[in-house]
Amino acid sequence: MTLDELVTLTRARLHGRARREVPPGPLIRAAVLVPIIDRGEPWLLFAKRTEHVGHHKGQISFPGGVVRPDDPSLLAAALRECEEEIGLAPQAVEALGTLDDTETVATQFVITPFVGLIGDPPAWRPDGEEIEKVIEVPLAALLEDGSFRVETWERAGGTRSVYFFDYEGETIWGATARILKHYLELVTGAP
Repeated sequence: MTLDELVTLTRARLHGRARREVPPGPLIRAAVLVPIIDRGEPWLLFAKRTEHVGHHKGQISFPGGVVRPDDPSLLAAALRECEEEIGLAPQAVEALGTLDDTETVATQFVITPFVGLIGDPPAWRPDGEEIEKVIEVPLAALLEDGSFRVETWERAGGTRSVYFFDYEGETIWGATARILKHYLELVTGAP
């Protein structure tokens, strides 16, 4: 799939459906960016969290974080966090749409993911406090047979399917993998 095809599909499919929204409540609000970058073909960007952060130590996530009371919108919160965490200027992002809200069980967050295009990726600057490094993954690698797996876990009194994507020794799992799986299903039409 070319970058132009992915951008066109993303816009059409995100704007042509009802989005699942979690109403305000006890869960902590967070917003993330699902960044599509142009490397001659579409790549997705992830951030590996440091061992110093309060939640999700060492895990791979989309850049973003907790929404502050002074953030004018959820998208503004995601973009602010991207700039703080990896040096991505908000004006470098073309927002393409919003995915479904995703809750975390163990850490009690509700995450609103925004898909955005970064046409001219900058030199990434992980902050070293929250983010250890930036990981770029070709879309094609995420769609390859064998890159995705599902495990069944017992947690919080129930059985859950936990998703995993593997790429060059790194594992994307948890809420990030659920968001990623949802996005890939949306743009490829495959379950």
